[in-house]
Amino acid sequence: MRRRLGISVETWPIAGSFTIARGSRTEARVVVVSLEEDGGRGRGECVPYARYGETAETVCREIESARALIMSGCDREALRSAMPAGAARNALDCALWDLEAKRAGVPAHVLAGLDRIAPVTTAFTISLGEPAAMAAAASAAADRPILKIKLGGGARDPERLAAVRKAAPDATLIVDANEGWRLDDLAMHLAACVEAGVDLVEQPLPAAEDAALATFRHPLPICADESAHIGGDLAALVGRYDAVNIKLDKTGGLTEALAAVAEAERIGLAVMVGCMVGTSLSMAPAMLLTPKARFVDLDGPLLLAEDRPGGLRYEDSVVFPPSPALWG
Repeated sequence: MRRRLGISVETWPIAGSFTIARGSRTEARVVVVSLEEDGGRGRGECVPYARYGETAETVCREIESARALIMSGCDREALRSAMPAGAARNALDCALWDLEAKRAGVPAHVLAGLDRIAPVTTAFTISLGEPAAMAAAASAAADRPILKIKLGGGARDPERLAAVRKAAPDATLIVDANEGWRLDDLAMHLAACVEAGVDLVEQPLPAAEDAALATFRHPLPICADESAHIGGDLAALVGRYDAVNIKLDKTGGLTEALAAVAEAERIGLAVMVGCMVGTSLSMAPAMLLTPKARFVDLDGPLLLAEDRPGGLRYEDSVVFPPSPALWG
């Protein structure tokens, strides 16, 4: 049977809004790829990200530009060589994984060399806002074991963080500045993180300015996000960062993400598995990275007003492996 490729754009409302240092939005716009061949059907979802110059339209055009390659029956390694890392390749790569699993009748995690995937605890995101609003959101989520706090809003960030900690005294806290701090105020912000008992700080400085971290004392672990996309980026991070946030939309799919996890492990960087705001179809392949992860942040569906039917099972903050009907 000749391979068939389908591309669609979907919009999923966010519960309230999602706000970080770069702006706020009320919906998640995703691109879904479907591949059919020999009676099997695979799907992959990606989240185009403006930080990297992506829109749903540009991602669809990039996928279309690879149609001939896909229709020729290319495998994941050929795709990895032919397309750049990013959302478009992610959707195609994850669809190829799903298709291969469906055709072989073998779970995707087995194809990846994993015996099993266990349920894991995910962080839950508190959006950037006024201190009182963030405290209220943290109070409502205080029973969740791990909270990820979006900061990057300037001089009031220590006040925001103190308000969150007071509202959720027992939660493990991760702070994500989304490149929103500057070197001249970094010591102040990190001191506030230490005072609040934060376990990890993500991307405090802009990616183009993070060389300064190599000579800056780290009073707590610092994790690269925007500074790291593929496995080849990671060696340059040693000395600047202690951990790396690996996201499929950055690596361009699960194939490269697995290689990036192996490289991080080789050079001594802890792994965080992260996500953009998307449905369970975006999160499902990333579950294959969790056995090697120190931190897991796969709460995208929890931030939506509604997830897609048959999505991942979440029990509070515990997320379970995907069913084959969803992916893999």
